[in-house]
Amino acid sequence: MPKVKSHSGAKKRFKITASGKVVYKKAGRSHLLHHKSQRRIRRLRKKGCLEGAEARRIKTLLPYA
Repeated sequence: MPKVKSHSGAKKRFKITASGKVVYKKAGRSHLLHHKSQRRIRRLRKKGCLEGAEARRIKTLLPYA
């Protein structure tokens, strides 16, 4: 069997942890921050975690992760 290619877009945006969770960086933290509340900006610092069907779909795009 030949190697399966990873999805280029997915490998830039998602990471699979050692326990098998799919984590990603939250959107909306790069620019135009002056009108966003500090509470919102603080919450955007944390990594997001996918669950269920979405996580399974990303794992198929990253076969060797």
